[in-house]
Amino acid sequence: MRNNNVPVLTSKHRKESLSVIVITKNEADRISACLASVANWADEIIVLDSGSEDATVNIAKQYTSQVFITDWPGYGPQKQRALEKAAGIWVLSIDADEQVSPALQQEIDNIISRSPSEVGFKTPWAVMLYGERLDYGRSGRAPLRLFKRKGAKFSDAQVHEHIILPPGTIGKTKGRLLHYTHRDFKHGIDKFSVYSWIWAQQRYQKGCRTGLLNALFHALWMFTVIYIFRLGVLDGRRGFLMAVLYSQYTFNKYAALWSLTAKKG
Repeated sequence: MRNNNVPVLTSKHRKESLSVIVITKNEADRISACLASVANWADEIIVLDSGSEDATVNIAKQYTSQVFITDWPGYGPQKQRALEKAAGIWVLSIDADEQVSPALQQEIDNIISRSPSEVGFKTPWAVMLYGERLDYGRSGRAPLRLFKRKGAKFSDAQVHEHIILPPGTIGKTKGRLLHYTHRDFKHGIDKFSVYSWIWAQQRYQKGCRTGLLNALFHALWMFTVIYIFRLGVLDGRRGFLMAVLYSQYTFNKYAALWSLTAKKG
């Protein structure tokens, strides 16, 4: 663990500095594995906690001196706060339920060592669900997580934020980011419930309106994308469950938007 705020090059394979940023709240059961996966590799680790009531902060301090306690402005603004504290030339943004494998570490080192022209890299997910890895379906996505800090910023979305980069090419890693998406079934349902309501409120405030048939269409389409087009069928029972859960989540998002439309006009 480093005790200063100035990035230094810790990897002989990496020519440019790398900051890892993480936002947390009540992640005591997962934050140690997350931070351990980047400890002694990243040049700095920055953790922004929004008022954990468990041991998250104390655990995070075992891995980095850069742990900050803040209020909760939403996912996008909170990640932007973390980004503004980063000093590395490159930034890797991960969540508390994610881990960087040694293979992905090596690949990122190799990427940075060649001073690439790309401004960012998407990193495919390896979703872990109930003790097994999903190789298709939801693992078919590749979120943008590694990027050059200069000129980058996060959108101000309360949920489903994204990184805004200056013009340039976006690459993609071969290695995958381990994503322990749900602690258990209840956690998944609760998470989707919160996200769907926030999403609906954001869309309504932007003037979006919808109907229930549209909600059904989007739900069926999401199931088809995950289970058929992204080959979730090959993930067995867990692949089917994930397709159904995300289909339900999609329906709830649009149904929630419809409820606001019906109530407020």
